[in-house]
Formats: sequence, structure tokens, C-alpha cells
Amino acid sequence: MEEMKKLNNLVSMEGEINNFILVWSSVFISLCYCHSIDKLFPKGIMRALFILPVAFLFFLLPLKLTTIHLGGTTSFFIGWLASFKLILFSLGKGPLASKPPLPIWHFIPLAALPIKAPQDQKITKKCLKSPLNYVTKFFLLLLCIRMYQFTHFLHPKILYFFYAIHIYFALDMLLAFVGAVARAIVRVELEPQFEEPYLSTSVQDFWGRRWNLMVSKILRPTIYIPTRSTFARFLGWRWAALPAVFTTFLVSGLMHEVVFYTFGRVKPTGVVTSFFVVQGTCLCVEIIIKRMAYGKFRLPGIVSGALALTFVFFTGMWLFFPPFLQAQADLKACTESLAFIESVKKRRLVSPNDITCPYF
Repeated sequence: MEEMKKLNNLVSMEGEINNFILVWSSVFISLCYCHSIDKLFPKGIMRALFILPVAFLFFLLPLKLTTIHLGGTTSFFIGWLASFKLILFSLGKGPLASKPPLPIWHFIPLAALPIKAPQDQKITKKCLKSPLNYVTKFFLLLLCIRMYQFTHFLHPKILYFFYAIHIYFALDMLLAFVGAVARAIVRVELEPQFEEPYLSTSVQDFWGRRWNLMVSKILRPTIYIPTRSTFARFLGWRWAALPAVFTTFLVSGLMHEVVFYTFGRVKPTGVVTSFFVVQGTCLCVEIIIKRMAYGKFRLPGIVSGALALTFVFFTGMWLFFPPFLQAQADLKACTESLAFIESVKKRRLVSPNDITCPYF
């Protein structure tokens, strides 16, 4: 009975797909408008006044969606990345600001999708992963999903481990797919969004160079650099990195709260933000220790990497996964997939009452 109540909270996939088309149509029209504004107001306050409302609209549009696949993805792409790109664009900065201006067939995918600018083609060609890499991850993901059949026999911490693997593989392949589509449209090569995070040698290496690189690269010009420049007046450029790092993680945590709310509709509690605050605090401590011990002492990469990954994983079990599961992300991911399949096969509105998930 409890499972049925959870399923009754899901909207039909047919209605969700209609809303998805409406939302992305609005995104397309809004980006066409922003591209035209670039021609009218190259820079200045008028440009910001006309573009910033669209950035605010992009925060709101994903709230029309409630599923984890469509709503969560749209919230990440549009509510977070695209809105931040438009904020930079309103100031004449960021990947969308280019001289000469980007053609519209480059501007729209670059704004709406987590990809890099076309001018970075020569750099990114060297970073592409082999197809075997993604094939291996795909089969490991299937194996991970298969393990959900035994959730009643698994310790919660072991289950969290499979969730972590699931999130990494799913995001890596999703963003690779988006990159491939964008590459076909824009005709450029794109770098991978993850750089094998399990090979991290420190917390700084994990968050800054290996995990979800597009988030790091959009947070750097929007949050990190302005914050560091502000605090540099009082602390100097070298030590201003510490409040800049902390503020960047704080904003990342708040944006994760927004993404979780989009598909979960669970009132934010600040627990997810706490996870990123803990990460940011630890990273600041790591930076201080590195500077104090520079040239004196250094742990082998395999040791420091193991410590960093252990820290990220166990703090994730403590602060990240509980609200993730409170939003019923695991249950929704399964039931939405089945609802979509049934909707396509039968071409009718599928009620959540018609769906059962074999994994829960």
C-alpha cells in the first residue's frame, strides 16, 4: 500500500513529455531572443536588463517538470548551467560572449547543453575517451541495476555504494551522449565531462579536475573568480582562494537543493548544502596543509587518493544520499522508465497504478 501511494505521486509520462516539449520550446525561443539582444546591445547595463530576466526564467521553467529523468536533467542543464551562462553573457563574459558573435546554431546548443565552446576544439580532441570505456561502464551500470533486486539483503552502506556507482556511470554516459549530439550539430569535438574520478589523488583533484567538469568550469567564472577578486583586497590573492572555494561549494550545494526539489518536490532541509559545505571546508584545510608542507612532506598519490575518495564517499552516505532517497529518486527512476516504455508500446496514458517496479 505504501509503495502504491508513492507511485500515485508520479505524473503520467504522457503529460510530463508534453510539459517537457513546452519547456524546451520556451528555452529555444528565449535563447533566440538573447541572441538577438547580443546584436542590439553588445555590452552595458541595457544588455543586462534585457537578459537577466531570461536567466531568472530558466530557474523557474524546470519546475513545470517533476520526473527525475526529464525534470532533474532539465533543472541541471537549464536551471543551473544555462542560467549561469546567461548571467555571464549579460555582463559580456563567459562562453556565450564571443567576438565576432556566435552564429545562432552554435549559440543555442552551447547555452542549453553542458558542452564547451567551439574554439576549444583543438584542446578537447586529445581528451576523448574510447568507445570501449563507455561500453564497459554501460555493462557495469546494468550489473549495478541488477543488484537492486537484492536490496532487501544488502546493508544500507553497501546499497549507497551501488547508488554512487550508478550516479557516476549514468551521468558520465548521459553527458557523453549529449556531447555526441552536440558534436553532430555544432561539428566540434568535445572533452569528457568526467575524468575518471576514481583515480583522484586528493579532494582538490576530485572536485576540481575529475568530477563533473562543466559544473566546475561554470562555477569558476560566475562564483570563484569574482569572490576571490573581492577578498583579494583584504587577504591578498594567494589566501583569497580559501573564501572563494568555500563560497563556490556553498552555491553548488544550493543549486543541488534546487535540482533535488525539481524532481522530488520535497521541502529543502539544507542537508545537501551541508554536504558541499563540508567538502568546501575540507578542501580549504587541504589547501592550507599543502601550502604549509610544500617541499617538506607529501603523501604518495595512491594513499592520498584513497583517503580522499573514502572521505567523499562516507560524507556522501551521511549527507548526500539521505535527501536523495527522501526524494524517492531510486523508486522514480525505475517507475518512470517502465511508464515511458508502456506509454510508447500502448500509446495511451499510463496511470502509475498500472506500474510495478521489480526492484522495490
